[in-house]
Amino acid sequence: MKRLLITALLCAGATGVFAQSINTDTTATDTVKKHKGFRVRFGHGEGTGEISVNKGRDTVYQHEHKAPGFSFGLTFSRFDIGLATLIDNGSFTLSDKNSFLSYRQWKTSNVGFDVVQFGYRFNSTFKIYVSGGFDWTHIRLRDNITIQRNTPTLSYTVDNIDYSKNRFSSSYLRIPLSFDFRSRDDVRGNKFHFVAGPDIGILLNGRVKQISEENGKQKFNDDYHYTRLRYGAFARVGYGFAGIFAKYYFNDMFENSPDQKGLKNFSFGLTFGF
Repeated sequence: MKRLLITALLCAGATGVFAQSINTDTTATDTVKKHKGFRVRFGHGEGTGEISVNKGRDTVYQHEHKAPGFSFGLTFSRFDIGLATLIDNGSFTLSDKNSFLSYRQWKTSNVGFDVVQFGYRFNSTFKIYVSGGFDWTHIRLRDNITIQRNTPTLSYTVDNIDYSKNRFSSSYLRIPLSFDFRSRDDVRGNKFHFVAGPDIGILLNGRVKQISEENGKQKFNDDYHYTRLRYGAFARVGYGFAGIFAKYYFNDMFENSPDQKGLKNFSFGLTFGF
């Protein structure tokens, strides 16, 4: 995961160099506000190219409004960080068959971000784009157990070891289709966003990470019967750079494991970079 985060940061730095767009005709509108100051803001993506200058006692805010057109490029956006929750056949309480997955709620997390994007802008208030990125769910287990690899169904062993960390994780390639409704820029050049759409995930890896005095740090990789192709929906609401998100996956978290039938994943938290 650390290597992927570093790669994403490098992609973010390269965005301004490699990103390209088609049909970039713009029109500008001015907003006058009684205020002194000077501000220049540049960058890649929506809301860039904003310049404010001081004309006597008035500040003129000039906002670029891009014309309809396609866009494609590298990005580092929609960085989600929040809590993950397991829903067992509609209940937030795990059934007896799934009680071994009992987890620490405040240490069970979801992290994800996008690194590439292709979209079409209809006007300054509506855009559709499909993006690609990475998504992790980290379940911090309460019990001293080890989820087993290469087993017919999801299974575990009880260990006589006190783990200081016992984490059961999945990583996915995420491919969301976003419908982005945006307000017009305010006098600061910021806007409200409401983004929603379907999300497809392709399993990259499953992992068990354990830390104990007896064995030190250990990592075990396997698919652990995580669903190879998951599908769900998401929503993001925010203002300017930050907001909140929620994601829910319609199919089960695990496949080919009958005892886990009906166990689903729901995540919510903060998102940055619209």
